[in-house]
Amino acid sequence: MTGPARTVVVVGASGTVGSGLLDALAARPEVTVRAVCRHPPADTAESGRLAWHPLDLLADDAADRLAAILRGADAVVHLAWAIQPVGDASTPRSIDLEGTATVLDAAGRAGVGHVVFLSSQAVYGPHPPGEPDRPVDESWPVRAHRGSRYSRDKVAAETMLDDFARDHPAVAVTRVRAALVVRSDAAGRMRRLFLGPAVPTVLLRALRAGRLPVLPLPAGLVLQLVHADDLGRAVAAVLDRRTAGAVNVAADALGSRQLAAVAGARPLPVPRLLVRAALGLLNRLHVLGATTGWFDLAVDTPVMDTGRARRELGWSPAVDTAHAARILLDALADTDPDGRSRPVSAPAAPGRG
Repeated sequence: MTGPARTVVVVGASGTVGSGLLDALAARPEVTVRAVCRHPPADTAESGRLAWHPLDLLADDAADRLAAILRGADAVVHLAWAIQPVGDASTPRSIDLEGTATVLDAAGRAGVGHVVFLSSQAVYGPHPPGEPDRPVDESWPVRAHRGSRYSRDKVAAETMLDDFARDHPAVAVTRVRAALVVRSDAAGRMRRLFLGPAVPTVLLRALRAGRLPVLPLPAGLVLQLVHADDLGRAVAAVLDRRTAGAVNVAADALGSRQLAAVAGARPLPVPRLLVRAALGLLNRLHVLGATTGWFDLAVDTPVMDTGRARRELGWSPAVDTAHAARILLDALADTDPDGRSRPVSAPAAPGRG
């Protein structure tokens, strides 16, 4: 059974989350998609229900051009975001906040009835004081990690959404707060951005093969992941129901023991300050991509309660965090340090991508 015909514009459609969302929307024959990104994939065929629109959100005329694409659409989903500083340190902030301002400007001018923004677990700031294991729901106050530009910018973008919602009370405004997103075809990008020569391929392959008896991990680490396909289904459900407000989307939370078990190892707890200092040094030496800001997010961000997504969207993850971590490890082990995928010896098992 299908609903009424509707048009959804997806900004940042060629990325990891965009791929999962396009797959979810393809299963809805009543939905027509206008996919927007800077460089549409060359090997993607358009159809009567999917059309690609090249657009640079930082172009001088981006808001005008995007408003034209949005006219007549029922909803816009804003996914475009620069995860990690690359090259000019000013570039990510320009893309993230100026790009968000462009999307909101165009949506307001085009009269779109539903705006969905991909936010992050990072907006919840550090753990609740004295309650490091307490899951937080969408009512938990938004506050940034001071040492993380990613967290600060996500909070700033949500403030922009608050202003937009106040000025456009008839528009449903949704912020989907997602855990770290995993998909096998994004491993190359993740390796370029977060790893580097300090984590050689031989080490990743040994980890995948279960040849490391212990895995050093920051003491007290708790991690949530979400597969891009599960996140895409959650966003599609938000669009189906025109859900407004904040929605947490994540799989289950795993501690160090369960995470190490993904690679058949035992965890070796390492003091957080020691790990942070070593990571900062390796980053300054340009042999590791991850920054201390990302480390702070990993070890001091609350576990998210996903009860609202389960109750109101009928959503639950098909891929749990252990499975998602294994997908990521397998893909990283088959990726060169420059981010290029190596041929694999056998096709991935169903549900492993």
